[in-house]
Amino acid sequence: MKKRILGNGLEVSALGLGCMGLSFAYGPATDKKDAIPLLHAAFDAGITFFDTAEAYGPFANEELLGEALAPFRDKVVIATKFGFKQGKPDQGMDSTPANIRAVAEAALKRMKTDYIDLFYQHRVDPNVPIEEVAGTVAELIKEGKVRHWGLSEAGAITIRRAHAVLPVTALQSEYSLWWREPEQEIIPVLKELNIGFVPFSPLGKGFLTGAINESTQFDSTDFRNVVPRFSEENRRLNQVVVDLLKDIAAEKQATPAQIALAWLLAQGEGIVPIPGTTKLSRLQENIGAINIELSADELTAIEKATDAITIQGARYPQHLMARVGK
Repeated sequence: MKKRILGNGLEVSALGLGCMGLSFAYGPATDKKDAIPLLHAAFDAGITFFDTAEAYGPFANEELLGEALAPFRDKVVIATKFGFKQGKPDQGMDSTPANIRAVAEAALKRMKTDYIDLFYQHRVDPNVPIEEVAGTVAELIKEGKVRHWGLSEAGAITIRRAHAVLPVTALQSEYSLWWREPEQEIIPVLKELNIGFVPFSPLGKGFLTGAINESTQFDSTDFRNVVPRFSEENRRLNQVVVDLLKDIAAEKQATPAQIALAWLLAQGEGIVPIPGTTKLSRLQENIGAINIELSADELTAIEKATDAITIQGARYPQHLMARVGK
C-alpha cells in the first residue's frame, strides 16, 4: 500500500477506512464477529488509517476499533472526533474546553490506547471561538494525549483562524465526483496552508458504486432515507453520473467505485479518501483503486463530463446543512 503525508507529517496509507457504517447511519450495526475480521483484513492489506468518532453509535464504534486494532496499535493511525453533546448529533454541538477534554479521556479508554493520532472537531461550534478550541487541543497535544488535530466540514475562514493558533493536520469533508464544491474555495486554502484533505463519502454514500438505483430499498434506520439526494426521483436523475463511471470503468477494466476513488487520489498527494464498507469484497475492490492510473487526458475528460451534469438533491437534510461550511 502506498503512503501519503497529511499536513505537517502524519504518514498514513493512501486509502483509509471510514468505520462509521460498521456501527451507525447505514442500518443495523455489523456484528462484531464480522466487523473485527474486516478491520483485520484492511490492516493486512496495508490500510493503516482508520476513522471513527464518539458519535458513531454513540461510542460503539470507538470500542470496536479499540478491540480490533489493539494487536497492532503502534502500526496504525486512528482518527476520532469531538464536538457533540453527549456524543449525540441530534442534541447539538459542544466544543467547550471541558467537553473536548472529557471526550478525549473517554475515547482513550474506549480505544484502549494512550494517545489519539488525529483528533477532529466533528462540526464547528458557533458558540465556542475556534481559537479556544485550538488552544484546548494544543494543551492535549502537550500532554501527549493527542498527536495531531483536524476539522470537519469547516469553512475557509475557520480553517485559517484555527491554523493560526495550532497547525491543522487535516480537514475531513465530503468530496467526490458528485460533490465537487470543495474545489472552489476549500482545496486552494488547504494547499496554501499545507493541510491534508480526507474526503469522506468518496463514493457518494454508496451511489457511485453502481449498486444503488431508483428501486433500491434502504433499511428503515438508514440515514439515506432522509437525504434529498437519495429520493427515488433524484436517484433516477443522478444515475447519469454512474453511467459515466461505468463507461470509463469498462475501458480501464475496473469498476465504477475504483474509477471514482482513482480520480480522487489523482487530485493531489495530500488527499486521502476514506471509503467505508461492511463487506470484504468491497474492501478489496476499493483497495484496487490504488493501482489505477488515470492519464491527464482521462482526468480532463472525466471532469468535463461531470461539469456538464447537474446533480439533483441536497447532500444533507435542510436542518443539517446549517452545520457545514462554517
